[in-house]
Amino acid sequence: MKNKKLLAIFAGVTLMLPLAACGNKAVATTSGGKITESEYYSSMKQTSQGKQVLQQMILDKVLQKQYGKQVTSKQVDKEYNSYKKLYGSSFTSMLAQEGLTASTFKQQIKSNLLLKAAVRNYSHITNKQINKQWKKYQPKVTTAEILVGSKSEAEDIINQLNNASGNKFKTFKKLAKEKSTDSSNKNNGGRVPAFDNTDTQLDSAYKKAAFKLKTGEYTTEPVKTDNGYQVIYMINHPAKGLKSDHIADLKDQIVEENMNNTTFLHNVVAKVLKKGNVSIKDKDLKNVLADYLSNSTTATGTGSAGSTTQNSNSSK
Repeated sequence: MKNKKLLAIFAGVTLMLPLAACGNKAVATTSGGKITESEYYSSMKQTSQGKQVLQQMILDKVLQKQYGKQVTSKQVDKEYNSYKKLYGSSFTSMLAQEGLTASTFKQQIKSNLLLKAAVRNYSHITNKQINKQWKKYQPKVTTAEILVGSKSEAEDIINQLNNASGNKFKTFKKLAKEKSTDSSNKNNGGRVPAFDNTDTQLDSAYKKAAFKLKTGEYTTEPVKTDNGYQVIYMINHPAKGLKSDHIADLKDQIVEENMNNTTFLHNVVAKVLKKGNVSIKDKDLKNVLADYLSNSTTATGTGSAGSTTQNSNSSK
């Protein structure tokens, strides 16, 4: 969907080009002289972007040391391939739009999985939290959408679905390709990445309408979202079942919510960095991690709040 960019799967973990090594080798030459690695480094380290790169490189190093055994290349490839399948023929162009290659995208997936492993480690989940999570639990659903600019257009699509005989989803996919203004998924039948109640990227109106649908149903009224008007088809809505059947899912959801809790994430990063015995050798960059390594950082606890790596990358 338009409001769910490819990079929205990450909790603010964004890798940029690494800072150049300090040396006299030319980075570029001009008629006015050359630019050396040393000059480039000296200039880059003064910028907020350069400091963000260093923060991310340090975090990746310590996360790999502490949680690398919990993240395999198979996990990275599985997540990568799921997005490749989802976006189909538009996958390469989606990567290009975000300034990514297959390699850098996989590195971002790995960074995110490492951070998630750290968040899971510091998420001390209680039975009270599990019971609370169960009350709002929705199993991961798979939907498709058709996005149009006006209510009348959406109503016309709904009428065509109502009057269609045979396989309604086949008709829906045909209409998505013909009518939808969402170029990210129209050629894929309007399919949206699977989501549950912890999703923070989709419009709340979309989620609310989707969760009311059973498998094989579609919205009979246009759904107004920030993107326009949408018609939603429920491809698969699993039964909620019993709480005892979903303890692992509920714990995963709590971890996911902690990933989206800025204070919790900030505190996890601070603990990871402190455990990593980070020492900044360049005096000009000595305070680059001050926000995380200061004594004022509060203890990590589920539901706590503050800033995070997401904030440090907000200027991207």
